[in-house]
Amino acid sequence: MSSFYVHVSYDSRFRSTGDDDVVIKILYCGICHSDLHSIKNEWKNARYPMIPGHEIAGEVTEVGKNVTKFEAGDRVGVGVMVNSCQSCESCNEGFENHCPGIIPTYNTVDLDGTITYGGYSGMVVVHERFVVRFPDTIPLDKGAPLLCAGITVYSPMKYHGLNVPGMHLGVLGLGGLGHVAVKFGKAFGMKVTVISSSPGKKQEALERLGADAFVISKDADEMKAAMSTMDGIINTVSANIPMAPLLGLLKPNGKMIMVGLPEKSMEIPPFALVASI
Repeated sequence: MSSFYVHVSYDSRFRSTGDDDVVIKILYCGICHSDLHSIKNEWKNARYPMIPGHEIAGEVTEVGKNVTKFEAGDRVGVGVMVNSCQSCESCNEGFENHCPGIIPTYNTVDLDGTITYGGYSGMVVVHERFVVRFPDTIPLDKGAPLLCAGITVYSPMKYHGLNVPGMHLGVLGLGGLGHVAVKFGKAFGMKVTVISSSPGKKQEALERLGADAFVISKDADEMKAAMSTMDGIINTVSANIPMAPLLGLLKPNGKMIMVGLPEKSMEIPPFALVASI
């Protein structure tokens, strides 16, 4: 959730400004766990040299001749995408994240053949379609993490109906994503329980973030008491953990939403999965 400014002298490596592009001077960039996965090549797709970072906030310095939504001086942000094919069914329906030709903010090749570089640098060149405007009421440094951590939990909560006052939301893991999930859950008027293997995070969850309850996942009694109580769980953990006890926390037809990306394949006992639906 931290935001900061880092400048790297790689500007000459960025592609030229196209007719539909926006050039952004980067002022802040949040830290995401996927940046760490990428630089360590834990997903086995690293392309070096690499400049990670995809919670980008800054100011527009230049726009292409076809750009109509932005102009120099605008306060803007960029998340995990900078381009897509813009012609497939997913793109036409506004689901560019499902595009087979999606162009992530870094560690890939853009449509013109140039390498994409991320937010831990001085600038970024982005297609207009993937730039968002910051309201004047949101400071850039505070808003940067919303461009990945924020939307990663907000979108599935809205899509799966976990935004109803009075519902019980479990948040598994208290890191960048977990912090934001707790805040959104409370803003939606939900009961929020943080599930963590770290007892030391209890005070932060309850007092600083406003969670209603805290369950230690390694405590059998606490887990048993929470069985079949939750309408949904946002799983933010980027490590392989036993899933059967967690599925047991869900009410019938409860939703387990995976937003963490562990390095290794996940194992789910069939009986635990069947019992939760």
